[in-house]
Amino acid sequence: MRNLTLLTDLYQLTMGYGFYRQNKHEEEVVFDLFFRKNDLITYSLFAGLEQAMDYLLNWHFDDEDIAYLRSLNLFDEGFLEYLKNMKFTGDVYAVREGEPVFPGEPILTVKAPLIQAQFAETALLNIINHQTLIATKSSKICRATAGNGMVMEFGLRRAQGPDAGINGARAAIIGGCSSTSNVIAGQKFNVPVAGTMAHSWIMDYPTEYDAFRAYADAYPENCMLLVDTYDTLRSGVPNAIKVFKELKAAGYTPKGIRLDSGDLAYLSKKARKMMDEAGFPEAKICVSGDLDERSINSLIQQGAKIDSWGVGTKLITSEDLPALGGVYKLAAVVGKDGSMMPKIKLSDNTAKITNPSFKRLYRLYDKENGMAIADLITLREEVVDESEPLTLFHPVETWKKHEVDNFYAEELQHTIVKNGKLVYEFPTLMEVQAFSKAELAKFWEEYLRLDMPQLYKVDLSNALHTLKIGMIDGIRENAKKGKN
Repeated sequence: MRNLTLLTDLYQLTMGYGFYRQNKHEEEVVFDLFFRKNDLITYSLFAGLEQAMDYLLNWHFDDEDIAYLRSLNLFDEGFLEYLKNMKFTGDVYAVREGEPVFPGEPILTVKAPLIQAQFAETALLNIINHQTLIATKSSKICRATAGNGMVMEFGLRRAQGPDAGINGARAAIIGGCSSTSNVIAGQKFNVPVAGTMAHSWIMDYPTEYDAFRAYADAYPENCMLLVDTYDTLRSGVPNAIKVFKELKAAGYTPKGIRLDSGDLAYLSKKARKMMDEAGFPEAKICVSGDLDERSINSLIQQGAKIDSWGVGTKLITSEDLPALGGVYKLAAVVGKDGSMMPKIKLSDNTAKITNPSFKRLYRLYDKENGMAIADLITLREEVVDESEPLTLFHPVETWKKHEVDNFYAEELQHTIVKNGKLVYEFPTLMEVQAFSKAELAKFWEEYLRLDMPQLYKVDLSNALHTLKIGMIDGIRENAKKGKN
């Protein structure tokens, strides 16, 4: 296994050295990881937790790392020796992978010595931002099919490097893909792999028919033929039908055809008619070729006869939103007596003002139908009273209010790491996918639709809102007096 300990930005180390020199490095702090917005859709699917914890709990500065850091002439020997022995000893709280989450919510919280919590920032964001982005894009694409066929992840060759291809395939499965073409991801995560043939297979044989016969000979029980190398309707589909008849005579059931180019709606309808008339109504039609949620939705609206979708580039790169802006911010400093000293970051941009202190994240559900009503961020010491009506209000536009009653609350964050030890059992990847689908089913379609979705309510408790406003006012008043 590669040692990725130095998967960090230089300033994490220079700040760590500064904390060390000021004897602040062992001070306990609380950091929150969250995202401010997601232009893909209203929700994100949290992903990457298992890989993030693998990094966090296994970092170690080996001799080669220390030698490199020494060569930078930025750190003294005492600090380098400290790093050599530094392990993560803190706590981590996080929502479960596959959970739908929303802007501003603490989806992962680190409570640890300052130098450890700060050093973890870059790698945690690198891992979680990427996988959450791809899982969310995958969810959007899979939802676009509206139950009209499964989605296969075909993106490895277009991914930005091996790690993005492997973990991107993992995230795509969380988002709803049924399988991946990525063999190493299939092996690593024990998920289904899928694929057919490339055009080069057909081009290597004297005729298309010869190519199809050869493939059918190799895979008589799994014969999916690529029919658009030369002429889909005059050559590809007729030759596929000829081979299908030979397979049927030999006692096999042909699997189907794949279309990779052209007018997929028109071609799929014509191909479906041709195969049905030839006696192969069970033969499936798979399509690929720069698909995304928009093109899939359009094809369905056109009445395309498609049974499965191979989605590559626009999924694995999240082409329309290539980065998720997750951030990691200091929320509190813990006193020696365990008391919380809340911290807040201000900005002229309201969305960039952070929520202070050590917090909890709740999801409120309607008791009658089990559907999600809103999410509530509270101070850590607060307990949601389910016996009384609760007034929710917009954290910024506070005149927007909504009263809820007959609800129940579930805490979304779980303890993942305690005192540097993993205390959470990670589910299998397919279990994460099933969990994610079940959680999404608890949201009304208005919040999930592709076009102009309703914004889901994320509220602050009265106590947290009061603390936040008080801190903002206090800091600005001190700034006027030149005290900050």
